[in-house]
Amino acid sequence: MLSAGQIVSAAGDASERWRNADFPPRVRATQAIVRRTGYTEPVVDYALDALFGSIDRATLVATIAGELGSLEALDGFITRPGRPDVFFRSVGTVAIVSSDTTIGVAIPAFVFALCAKARVGVKDRDDGLVAAFAASLADERPELRSAMSVAAWSGEDPDAGAIALLARAGAVVAYGRSASLAAIRAGTAPAARFFGFEHRTSVGYVTRENLDDPSAAAACARGIATDALLYDGDGCLSLHAAFVERGGALGPAAFAALAAKAFDAAAIEFPAGYSEFDPATAAYASAARFRAAQGEGAVFGGTTGPHLIVLDPPRDQAPPLLRRTLALYAVDGPEEALTIVRRHQLPLEAVASDWAGRDDVEALAIASGASRLAPLGTLQRPPLGGEHGGVGRILPFVRPIYR
Repeated sequence: MLSAGQIVSAAGDASERWRNADFPPRVRATQAIVRRTGYTEPVVDYALDALFGSIDRATLVATIAGELGSLEALDGFITRPGRPDVFFRSVGTVAIVSSDTTIGVAIPAFVFALCAKARVGVKDRDDGLVAAFAASLADERPELRSAMSVAAWSGEDPDAGAIALLARAGAVVAYGRSASLAAIRAGTAPAARFFGFEHRTSVGYVTRENLDDPSAAAACARGIATDALLYDGDGCLSLHAAFVERGGALGPAAFAALAAKAFDAAAIEFPAGYSEFDPATAAYASAARFRAAQGEGAVFGGTTGPHLIVLDPPRDQAPPLLRRTLALYAVDGPEEALTIVRRHQLPLEAVASDWAGRDDVEALAIASGASRLAPLGTLQRPPLGGEHGGVGRILPFVRPIYR
């Protein structure tokens, strides 16, 4: 049996090959992902760079050691100061179900489950990204081939093989819509661990301190544009609402105009996968323009692509979770932002802010229920060592025995 260190090295080496944009399997996967998602090639390249750039041996070792005490705890008993010796064994079989939006979301869980020495079955998407990466892992370590199975099936209508996989899995990780998660959970063994990651969203916060500095304000605008436009606003790390503090040298309306320019620039780097708004976004934009004509808020449309910023939308309406659309709220402080989040029960994955050391902004993130506080512009590059969705990376796949 391979040691945990050998599996970690194989994962790091395979990921290094995938960081090369000219690596033939990546070239094929890129085109397949473009066809499946409708995202443009620069967006897909960004996603693959971020994904495989985060998976390296040092980060894997540090993450596992942070959760288990050491990498060697996966190979046998280790000593712990003041506690009994412990050995973390795999839960046996792990099933992982990919989402229909986020590119490669299943791959980090796949890698950590393999490091736990589990047998891993993955539900892939039609683009075959997980299967292609699994082939690279097998090239690095042929011994891993028997521990991996990858196939495509519908989350709401799994085939016989998928049903059998879910029934015998000791842990199931699934990403997707409520209906899909319910169907997957129903097929999971009662004693199995189930980790369902439903669709969520993220918000931003711009402090008055950053609005006092023109360069800092511009950086915040660029960060918001990147976080909002990548993946056409799909996925739990896409920014759909942002709060801008009053009282800075640059007011919320002026910042909205600055953000609109940043959106136009970002849309050149990360163009939309479509040329016109869908009906829901068009209706939202029309209503916002009507309000603006009555002196309520303002609307900024895209000149280089389809995107939309609405300043001060009605607070009795939830922020729209629409593609490439941002609701921008002027607030006096974090408490006002938290009131809006709580009023609409926004399911947050992350809060993005260049919070300038402000404890009250950190308190906003904590109270909001988000699992991550990140600098603006980095939402779409989550660190591998973080607890995505508030869940550990390798802990779901191991059981301890202590002596």
